[in-house]
Amino acid sequence: MFERYKMSGFLSARKVMILASIAVIFSVLLSSCGKNDGGGDTAVLKINGSTTVNLPIAEAAEELRKEKGMVIQVDTQGGSSGGVSMLGEGLVHLGMASKRITDGDRAKFPECDFHEIHVGEDAVALVVSQDVWNGGVKAVSRDEMKAIYERRITNWKDLGGPDQRIAFFNKEPGRGTWEVFAKWAYGSAKNAPAVSFPEVGGNEETRSKVATTRGALSQLSASWVDGKSVFALALKTEDGRAVAPTTENIVSSAYPMRRPLFLLSNGEPEGMAKEFVDYVLSKRGQDLIRKHSYLALEDLY
Repeated sequence: MFERYKMSGFLSARKVMILASIAVIFSVLLSSCGKNDGGGDTAVLKINGSTTVNLPIAEAAEELRKEKGMVIQVDTQGGSSGGVSMLGEGLVHLGMASKRITDGDRAKFPECDFHEIHVGEDAVALVVSQDVWNGGVKAVSRDEMKAIYERRITNWKDLGGPDQRIAFFNKEPGRGTWEVFAKWAYGSAKNAPAVSFPEVGGNEETRSKVATTRGALSQLSASWVDGKSVFALALKTEDGRAVAPTTENIVSSAYPMRRPLFLLSNGEPEGMAKEFVDYVLSKRGQDLIRKHSYLALEDLY
């Protein structure tokens, strides 16, 4: 097209060069559009999701940055549900989740071919502040926890503890931690009643709130329990035993609030995403899972 106008003298040589340059730029822009590639920037691997999965994943990203110069962005916006949504919308290359993909997720994002890549295991603990622990509350049953959740029990003295109001911080619904808790307590997240407790998001925020509030209780990744500022309650079984979230009890499934940890991809991971997944599943990557107090895949069998 440009050659025809040039030959007819319609455009100057300078204008021809400018238009040709614009055409090249437009062509490059077109070639980067239309593909679900995590936001169009293929030079950056984008990962978002669960704060529980985040620690070993962020460290793996830093290792790959040092060794191979890979540029990787890891974020925890919205927790597990945020990871699912952003992957479903094509805004990231990999999601992080501490819960399984549901039929509702697949229905909401029908064009996303969700693949769950199992990278480790964790457990959800019910944690209390030091004053509650020192006051004698070491375990709780499912019925007792439901009574707290439904505000039928509001003081720790009703559970043999101190005369102190229960300050319950509920994990945001949609977080993997909350869904595991709701499934244990009510059989399904859909069966959990609506409540109006103060909500907490990530694990760091949760631990801080419980540690600094008298009478506090919340749900927290077991790997974040330090036994100094927050303490994990054992769960009472129907036969009267108290089962703590220890490694042995999690592996044997004696502790009921066990959960898998996932990386999520849209279809089989490719390119940088595959390279990252392969690293996390390698011995070095699995050592990072253990380093952050989660169970590596090898520990489960």
